[in-house]
Formats: sequence, C-alpha cells, structure tokens
Amino acid sequence: MSNKPRIVVVGGGPAGLAAAEYLAGAGCSVRVMERMPSLGRKFLMAGRGGLNIAHSEPHEDVLERYGPAKPWLQPALDAWTMQNIRDWMAGLGQESFIGSSGRVFPKGMKASPLLRAWLARLNAAGVTFQTRASWQGWTAQDHLLFNMQDQTNGAPHQAEVEADAVLLALGGASWPRLGSCGNWVPLLQQRGVEVAQLEPANCGFCTRWSALFAERFAGTPLKPVALTFGGRRVRGEIVVTRTGVEGGALYALSRIVRQAITAEGQARVFCDLRPDLSEQDILDRLRATRVRESLSNRLRKALRLPPVAVGLLRESGDMPADLRVLAGRIKAVPLTFDAPEPLTRAISTAGGVTQAACDESFMLRAVPGVFVAGEMLDWEAPTGGYLLHASLATGRAAAKGMVAWLQKGGARRYPLQP
Repeated sequence: MSNKPRIVVVGGGPAGLAAAEYLAGAGCSVRVMERMPSLGRKFLMAGRGGLNIAHSEPHEDVLERYGPAKPWLQPALDAWTMQNIRDWMAGLGQESFIGSSGRVFPKGMKASPLLRAWLARLNAAGVTFQTRASWQGWTAQDHLLFNMQDQTNGAPHQAEVEADAVLLALGGASWPRLGSCGNWVPLLQQRGVEVAQLEPANCGFCTRWSALFAERFAGTPLKPVALTFGGRRVRGEIVVTRTGVEGGALYALSRIVRQAITAEGQARVFCDLRPDLSEQDILDRLRATRVRESLSNRLRKALRLPPVAVGLLRESGDMPADLRVLAGRIKAVPLTFDAPEPLTRAISTAGGVTQAACDESFMLRAVPGVFVAGEMLDWEAPTGGYLLHASLATGRAAAKGMVAWLQKGGARRYPLQP
C-alpha cells in the first residue's frame, strides 16, 4: 500500500488493541477511539484475581469450548493459538506460566504490566489514542460521529472523523461501567446488519430461596461440588447469592441453562455436594454416625458438609428420614432456576453480530469497509482464558482481513440507507 490508509479502531479493549497492533505493523495509520477515560478497563478487571489469558489444553479441545461458533471462529483461533499468545507476551517482557488447572497466566499474575507494555509498543508503532470518545454512528456524509470531551476543560462536543476503513471492537453489554454498554446495536441495525439479541453469558441464575436461607448464606461459597445438566457434568465452585447461584461450575453450563429457560421457562440443575464420594460411600458414613445426634451434626461429622450445604439440602424439601434417600439427595440436590441474572451482572455476553452478517474476514456485508471483532460477534465461551483468547484472535483476524481488502483496492462506500 503506497499511501498509509487511515484506519479508525473504535474500542480500546483487547480485540481493538490487537487489531491496532496488526494494522500498525502492516503500515496503516491507526487511531483508536475509546469512550472511557482510559484503555483496557475490562482487561484490567479480568486480571484482578490473576489474568487468565488462555488455556493450555489441546487446541482441538479449545475449539470445542466455543460450541456452535466453532466453525466460524476456527480460522482466527488457528492463526493465533495459545502458544502464539505466550510468545507475544514474552515479546512484551511478560513471561507466562501454566497453572495446575491448565490455565495460562503472566508470571506477575496482574494485567497492568502487560497492558502498559502493550500500549508502549503501540505508541512506538505510531498508533494514536483518543479517550472519552463515544461513537454515535455516521453522519449524512458518511463520516464517523463521536461525542467527545475537550482534553483540557472537559467541555462536551461532537466531532466527525474520516477513515478509509473502520474496525469496531466495542464489546458486548456486560460490565457497562467498564465501557461495554451495547449501545452500538441499534446503530448497526439501522444499517441493515443482523444482530442476535445480547444475553448474559458466564452468569448467575435466579431461584427462589427462603428468606432465612438468603439472609444467612448470601455470599457463601460451596466447593467442591459438581453440577449436572443437559448430559454435562461440571466440577468446581458455586456461590450462593440473595437471588440465586453464581460461580465457575454454573458459568460453564450457562449457555445450555439459559437456552432451557428460554424454551421451557425454567431449568433444573442437580448439585452433587460430595463429588469425591459415591452414593454408597455416603450411605455407609451416615450409618456409622450416632442416631441420637441431630441430623446437622451427623452430616457435618460423617461428610464434613458445611452449614450452607445443609441449608441447601433443606431448601430442596423436607429432609428424608431414609438414609439411602438422603444419600441420593446429597448426590443430586435439585436447583430450579427461572431466569439468568441481569446482563449487567454477567461476566460476558452472548449474541451480537451474526455470522451471516459478516464475510469470512469479519467485514460487514451491509457496510463494506467496516470490520467487527471481539465480543461484538455472536459467540460465547466459558471462563478459563477462552474469552480473551477469542477476543485477541478475532481482533487480529479482522485486521488481517482489512489489510487484504485495502490491498485489493477496497474503499469505504457506506450506503446512506439500509
């Protein structure tokens, strides 16, 4: 490309920054526009407890984590694997390690050193950044329109920005206080872009606790447990909330639980309170306790069940007098969910720009020259590094597609009407 194409990347999260890095390396003039006062806020939040950026399981297994979106995302994920991510981190001076769970973390665990090194590389490559810039769509002249704040006095104003191509990486609609609020949905729909409804993913679900149980145990974790639903069994941790349950074991089932609620009005998930013991083991231990002791004491002494687990058993109905029935209940406590927690409380978002709305390079068919990446796309995955992995991979893939489109002589040609 003889002249530097002017590229605007809207969104300063992982997908947008990954795209900006690729585009700058390809010789483009790149400007990143971000509505928040600083870049990578959700990225930093994800790293508060240790930045899990990828997973080390075999690549074929990684692909399966994306469910129905696997065929769509596979080319991007094949081109930017877990090892590519680790090599990229090392190039930024941030060595990584694989934890006992197979998850990949920076050795320092935190996201902030990685983000600082990344932004320094982008600055050195000539990428410019504009914060407090909220995208409002297009003008009648096909310019990008932003609500902005003056950098010196904070005065609000509108600005028009021209570009030869645009990459949108605005995220979904979870954690809106960190920047992803989903206000891009109507802007794209007005241009004839198909957008699947945004829904909570990796989220908690609501159930009807008794007032006493909710008051006493809200915020209490329970581990290890195993949840079973739809033919799947997931071991991990859950946390009781005032309105229901959240936690990693439930997040891994969130897609099929959410779909069941949509189809049938509720979903019944079974919780194994002692996944390391068989039903017979539990029965034998219960029989070995003193009959005269309270049931709570027998459960505590025989099985080391904490008060929250005993409370969960009581929430599921009258405690069985027959020890064999009780053992069965302990292995499969029914939890009936009737709604997911609100989207704003979810870790990530399902739904977004559909595969049919994009070409193979993530360019919008209805708006040539506009590419989409990250959580704006209609895919979901469990926690464990898969969310960041796909965001980084699709950001790079969309940028690569944009470069190819520009090299073929692509020019921005937005229709004024859908």
